[in-house]
Amino acid sequence: MPLVTTSKMFEKSMKEGYAIGAFNVNNMEIIQAIVDAAARQKSPVILQASSSAIKYARVNYLMKMVEAAVEEHPEVPIAIHLDHGPDFETCKMCIDAGFTSVMIDGSKYDFEENVAITKKVVEYAHQKGVVVEAELGKLAGVEDEVNVDAKDAIYTDPDQAKEFVERTGCDSLAIAIGTSHGAYKFKGEAKLRFDILKQVKEKIPNTPIVLHGASTVIPELVQMCNEYGGDIPGAKGVPDEMLNEASKSGVSKINVDTDLRLAMTASIRKVFAEDPGAFDPRKYLTPARDLISQAVEHKIKDVFGSSNKID
Repeated sequence: MPLVTTSKMFEKSMKEGYAIGAFNVNNMEIIQAIVDAAARQKSPVILQASSSAIKYARVNYLMKMVEAAVEEHPEVPIAIHLDHGPDFETCKMCIDAGFTSVMIDGSKYDFEENVAITKKVVEYAHQKGVVVEAELGKLAGVEDEVNVDAKDAIYTDPDQAKEFVERTGCDSLAIAIGTSHGAYKFKGEAKLRFDILKQVKEKIPNTPIVLHGASTVIPELVQMCNEYGGDIPGAKGVPDEMLNEASKSGVSKINVDTDLRLAMTASIRKVFAEDPGAFDPRKYLTPARDLISQAVEHKIKDVFGSSNKID
């Protein structure tokens, strides 16, 4: 099948109570790993790229790699999504390049300006048959071009969420309930505001909800990185159990980025530690691809519950 939008994916996920993984990509090995895992688990999947990933990979190369994945696994519903689009121009570029979904992140603006820029993107995207994700609330943390201090984080207001969706016409909404970007999400015990999630769902029951900053920061991968020369002490993410609860409580899309980077870095470090003379990229990228695929398969099967959801 060709690339799809997220509309039918989310409609089914909301009816059946599971989430779909949205995995950040920036090279061939990561794309292969994700889609291979989705195919094994018979799960729909969202491939997404931030504006910085697009600058790195270049949009035409990225789209051709995604098209190759679609050709190799025609049985898997695949959407290609812009993650954290910073402005109208970036969203337009991705829509024109063939993306089936874009996010306009106006969370850095005040409410009225966020409404205005989101509405502008929605109007252009819908003319092209592309769906739009927006964000209300502000997540702490650092990831690519997103950098928000913890003191500036703001939970999503459920009443504002309803007004925002009605005024912008966005197709899905990313909310802030305590997740954060990057590998260092919590200093103490992890906490998510499921009460806010419940209130938002009550206000906008037909709007798919998205969680950003929701990587688990898999402890085994952190340990593996450090064992082979890394230095990332104290990294802590959102526990799988909480993400599983979120997927059953009305969240339709959960973003994963840090775990894939950890898997790639840990695997490559291991190869070079065990074989310092290795110089063939295939020798260290192949096991990295395999480890990423294992991590994705775990998320799909054990956390998000999207296995065997392809009709």
